[in-house]
Amino acid sequence: MTEPVDHPFVRAVKPLVDAMGAQMIAPDQAGGDDVVLSWEGEDRMAVRLPHLSDSLDHILAELQRRHGMPLSELDRKTKQSVVRILESRGAFSVRHGVETVAAALGVSRFTVYNYLNRESAAKSAE
Repeated sequence: MTEPVDHPFVRAVKPLVDAMGAQMIAPDQAGGDDVVLSWEGEDRMAVRLPHLSDSLDHILAELQRRHGMPLSELDRKTKQSVVRILESRGAFSVRHGVETVAAALGVSRFTVYNYLNRESAAKSAE
């Protein structure tokens, strides 16, 4: 069995798993890094979490879908908002995160750092 059984719990958790960019698998296929989820004492599914770098790609793709256009085509203010969202989701803790985000936004690494510094300065002023 490679797919989890069709169960109300599995259907309820699926949107969260998809939003994380994770994969649902059958509990008997779970490895050491997978998270097995139980319902009423019975293992119903396991979640295979994505690697951090894959998560960043997934988050960028979701933001692009949300905005309905390539992130590089957004205006400066919206790009700054995207950087704030990515910072809150830990995108810049991933190796080469700044470079990946800069490429997606169509800006330089320096610009991404400026957006991050602007946000930090605004928080400090509060």
